[in-house]
Amino acid sequence: MNTPKIAIIGLGYVGLPLASLLATKYSVVGFDIKDQRIEELKSGVDTTLEVDSDLLKSVMVDGVTESKGLFFTSDVKDINDCNYYIVTVPTSVDKNNQPILIPLLSASKTIGKVLKKDDIVIYESTVYPGATEEDCVPVLEKESGLKFNKDFFVGYSPERISPGDKIRTVENILKVTSGSTKETAIKVNELYKSVIKAGTHMVPTIKVAEASKIIENCQRDINIAFVNELAKIFNLMNINTSDVLEAASTKWNFLPFKPGLVGGHCIGVDPFYLAQKAQQFGYYPEIILSGRRLNDSMGSHIASEIVKLMIAEDVKVKNANILILGITFKENCPDIRNTKVIDVYHALKSYGVDVSVYDPWAKKDEVKSEYGVDLVNDLYSDKYDSVVLAVSHKEFKNIDILRLKKEKGVVYDVKNFLPQQLTDKTL
Repeated sequence: MNTPKIAIIGLGYVGLPLASLLATKYSVVGFDIKDQRIEELKSGVDTTLEVDSDLLKSVMVDGVTESKGLFFTSDVKDINDCNYYIVTVPTSVDKNNQPILIPLLSASKTIGKVLKKDDIVIYESTVYPGATEEDCVPVLEKESGLKFNKDFFVGYSPERISPGDKIRTVENILKVTSGSTKETAIKVNELYKSVIKAGTHMVPTIKVAEASKIIENCQRDINIAFVNELAKIFNLMNINTSDVLEAASTKWNFLPFKPGLVGGHCIGVDPFYLAQKAQQFGYYPEIILSGRRLNDSMGSHIASEIVKLMIAEDVKVKNANILILGITFKENCPDIRNTKVIDVYHALKSYGVDVSVYDPWAKKDEVKSEYGVDLVNDLYSDKYDSVVLAVSHKEFKNIDILRLKKEKGVVYDVKNFLPQQLTDKTL
């Protein structure tokens, strides 16, 4: 095969950083079906805040090149001449927690229309073991008329992007790679190895790579579920969970997980992919689904704890006004996908209180569109019966809590982030 000419399909939190990195060495076409996203990127603006504007502008080119650089487009014809196609579209679940593969299959259909002999298609989207070869490949074959592993080949290299993390960026995270044939696996591995400073780990099969990604997040989900359960137990015993975990962490092999809300595009979603596939084989995964149920229960649990705290402090609950600080799924990033703060919001509303939300990172129009919530513009425009720290954004470290809460108001800190002297209770 000639020098790699790469198309990145999907320019979100995963695709854009990868495209920007590959463009430092190769000719890269960044493709996305959202015209607005393409126009923003062409102007040097990344609304996900994953890629710095100066870096983005430094790798951008005005058209498809034969050397190196990144060209943005929503026109399929611009990816006709590529020989590597890397799929980085999101995978989620529906209201019944069943996997949604529509974006993945749609991307496969788009690639299939331009696929040529000897091309390689690499998937990075999180899926259950077998999805690449069983679900995506047939679409590629149907649309292209080509034969898998004879005319074209596929690889799988799971994304490990951590939104908002400026230390563990794409080039600094070791990459798992695989291919549908031994020769393909080597080519895929060499492509990533040429730009990933942290190195690569080539595995024997695509299914192994798919499974490795799933269990990374399942493991975190289960461990967080364990400490969330501990938080519930210790709360009943009037024991500070953070103090217990700090003490236990002095042992060399204790895993330092903390209780909290588990949302986002990975940990709160991926376990359902493995669970669904396991059940197709007649096995019901008890621990995985038990962990999911417990973590999904934390929003209502936190809301009830806040209300109990208000009652204990003689703060009237009915028609009380409560401020939630933060709505993104994690700190210091604008990502609101699958945030579990919204569960706290709705649970509190069910008690007949007024709930306001302030977040300096989230985009107001996205929050309104996705969750129907209007973010507060001015943090200190009102005083509240209860202030709830839900996300530990750096901006919240030095906020004036006394200006926010009424004289008898209470403060509940989900993240154990605020100064202890200003907090009435933590998770």
